[in-house]
Amino acid sequence: MPPASAADAAAPTLAVPSPPARLSGLNPLSLARARFQRWWEARLPLSDTLALTQRNVYILPTGAGWMLACTLLVLLVASINFQLNLGYLLTFLLAGSAVVGMHLSHATLRGITLHLKAPDAHFLGGSTAFEVQLFSDRRTARHAIALSVHGDGQRTHDWALTDVPAQGSASVQVAFRPERRGLHRVPTLVAETRFPLGTFRVWSYWRPAAQVLVYPAPEVPAPPLPPGEPRASGTGSASTQGIGEFDGVRAYRRGDPLKLVVWKKAAKSLATGTDDLVSRDAQQAQRHELWLDLAHAALPGHEARVSRLTAWVLQADRLGIDYGLRLPGMELAPDTGAAHRQRCLEALALC
Repeated sequence: MPPASAADAAAPTLAVPSPPARLSGLNPLSLARARFQRWWEARLPLSDTLALTQRNVYILPTGAGWMLACTLLVLLVASINFQLNLGYLLTFLLAGSAVVGMHLSHATLRGITLHLKAPDAHFLGGSTAFEVQLFSDRRTARHAIALSVHGDGQRTHDWALTDVPAQGSASVQVAFRPERRGLHRVPTLVAETRFPLGTFRVWSYWRPAAQVLVYPAPEVPAPPLPPGEPRASGTGSASTQGIGEFDGVRAYRRGDPLKLVVWKKAAKSLATGTDDLVSRDAQQAQRHELWLDLAHAALPGHEARVSRLTAWVLQADRLGIDYGLRLPGMELAPDTGAAHRQRCLEALALC
């Protein structure tokens, strides 16, 4: 038993990253590279439309290109040393092919116009896709053009590839996953091609000016809605009598008029195979109104409370009831509908 314990104690020690690995972020070369990258991106203009010209398209050999150059050098030296005419022919044929490939690679990206469509708001935790349109006025098609979010060297690129037809356009979806809620600028994008031989990498950087709004992630599962508050002009403070009986909404009772049924909720219930119908209670609605208050979300963290209010907003909107929102320094009066839901979600994203 003692030897086994010693071995078990030694095993985690070997698995723990070494201090140099933890201090890799303090590498002067990495710091200088990150600083140069920030300086370089700051020089790029902000625009939702970018025309790729000779001034903003760059080209360098790839690993395969450098290997081809070394191979050509070896072939040239061997041909000179042994006076091989066929060796000269092969060397210059391959070199000419590489030069033509370099010209075609640069021409494939040069002359394209990129346009970013305004991205839609989305909830935190999911990826959003930016639609980028590529326009070409050349009489020949352009092949194997890839777009991606420009990384920091720590992550791999998720490339979206497309071909642009002759004197036509194409669209690609570029995925981006923000790490926090709020208003974010669209990250720097990179367009790249290695067509036709893969020996040269041609690329260009692009800083769109558009911004994307990220809503808070709703709490799952959604908690029950809070009870309605008595109206200022109400005549009583009747308490709720069951799930759903708040702010003028209660469980469906036999004999209720059809005009009082919340049909939005009914359609969802029928789609899921349940019979959970709700009706509007006119008397209850006259006495109570639903307020979603950040101070009433009984959770310790601010982000957790915002997440709960987001779930409440979505739940109240699905029920089709009037609800108001109270945040520090902001109050949205009770209302319903898609526009009111959007205003509430925007306020929660920016609070």
